[in-house]
Amino acid sequence: MNELDSSGTPGWPFWLYAALVLILLTFIISLSYFLGQHHEGRATGQPYESGVIETGSARLRFSAQFYLVAMMFVIFDIEVVFIVLWALAFKELGWQGYLSICVFIGLLFAVLIYEWSIGALDFGPDGKKILKAYRKLNIKKPAI
Repeated sequence: MNELDSSGTPGWPFWLYAALVLILLTFIISLSYFLGQHHEGRATGQPYESGVIETGSARLRFSAQFYLVAMMFVIFDIEVVFIVLWALAFKELGWQGYLSICVFIGLLFAVLIYEWSIGALDFGPDGKKILKAYRKLNIKKPAI
């Protein structure tokens, strides 16, 4: 007589599947071990280096602008969530919802203009200063 579990179905298909998975898993791992490369470098045993010799401390200091960019990214994601949710409920919200999202987007635009004006969005070298220095170099060189 077949062995049945508490629900009345036979349990042998599960055990057959589990055995096949274990056999396949053992075969794949063994094949990887025999066909894979075996080498011992100087830094192979060190954690998180994957065989690359470490060159310094992993404790790096990030500039404050990195954190400003991260904060603006998070804020941008939250804004997108609000706008998408408004778009999904557009018919139910009506004109009042439309005016509310217009005010919300207007405030976002005003904050963007403010951040731009105080230089919070200036990342890297100033292009105008670079062009000015380049033009000075070209003026000083005599034409041949």
